[in-house]
Amino acid sequence: MNIEGLKIGEKISKYPIIQGGMGVGVSGYRLAGNVAKEGGIGIISTADIGYRESDFETNPVEANLRAIDKEIDEARKISPDGILGINIMCALNNYAEMVREVVKKGIDLIISGAGLPKELPEFVKGTKTKIAPIISSARAAKLITKLWRTKHNYVPDMIVIEGPEAGGHLGFKLEELQEEKKPKLEDITKEVIEEMKKVEEETGKKIPVVVAGGIFDGKDIAKFLKLGASGVQMATRFVTTKECDAAEEFKKAYINSKKEDIEIVSSPVGMPGRAIRNTFIEKVKQERPKITKCLKCIQTCDVKTTPYCITRALINAVKGNMENALIFCGSNAYRLKEIVSVHELMQELVQETKQCMV
Repeated sequence: MNIEGLKIGEKISKYPIIQGGMGVGVSGYRLAGNVAKEGGIGIISTADIGYRESDFETNPVEANLRAIDKEIDEARKISPDGILGINIMCALNNYAEMVREVVKKGIDLIISGAGLPKELPEFVKGTKTKIAPIISSARAAKLITKLWRTKHNYVPDMIVIEGPEAGGHLGFKLEELQEEKKPKLEDITKEVIEEMKKVEEETGKKIPVVVAGGIFDGKDIAKFLKLGASGVQMATRFVTTKECDAAEEFKKAYINSKKEDIEIVSSPVGMPGRAIRNTFIEKVKQERPKITKCLKCIQTCDVKTTPYCITRALINAVKGNMENALIFCGSNAYRLKEIVSVHELMQELVQETKQCMV
């Protein structure tokens, strides 16, 4: 059985698969460009994307803006006609500047989470850039949709549900992530789809619902498509690809991990996160690392009280310095066993999904 692409306004991908944004630098132009080339939607993470720029330490805002321009240009060279998107965390200090920059570059899609992107519609009015908030409940979907309609006369172009099995920052309270209290992604999906149907009836605009968090294979994709989702977002699965922009050591950390190595950690962003237990995580549990310089990346971070510098820890991760790295991952990272190409992975996911849709 054939599967339909993901339609976001006039933009239509070949396959209903979005590669999730992963920072710092894990999903850069190579990964995003190749996913878009293969018929999915490739997403570049803006989180401290300028870490390789020579002036990053002294002028991080300008370095990040310059780097995102380069990343988008390079991704476009790989996939001139594919759909490319950007993930921008609301918690970033230079959120507005980054949004303006990617819109100016003509990016196809902005996905925004780590908080509610209340002002995002203002930046894209009159452009072709589509926008999608990341939410974790029907209540949050209803809240941001109502706010955008009331304040900006704008209906979301897409909704991304991120469930409790996702990697990186999670939109749930710590107690909600305990196994006995953890909400089911299937239930959240049904509730959000019902909520969006009401908005569609009122506005006449189709709002695709995309599901993320723990989506691992074609069986998972088919399950959520059958529930009524328009597509899925997957991040962890794309880490162990040849084109992923992270160091080989980062990819091997996923492959070598065991289920019991994956845990919920605290983050300077103020949200729980999911990561692979390593020397760094054990060290920060015992003693707060000394922070000699603040790059002022996160609004919620206070250098006097933050448990560690998340920028340093994530830069160490993408560069392969695993001893001093925060290795964000989804709950299924331990299931990864080999490094494959984006082409191989996309074909595998598509074929599995088709088989499971019968």
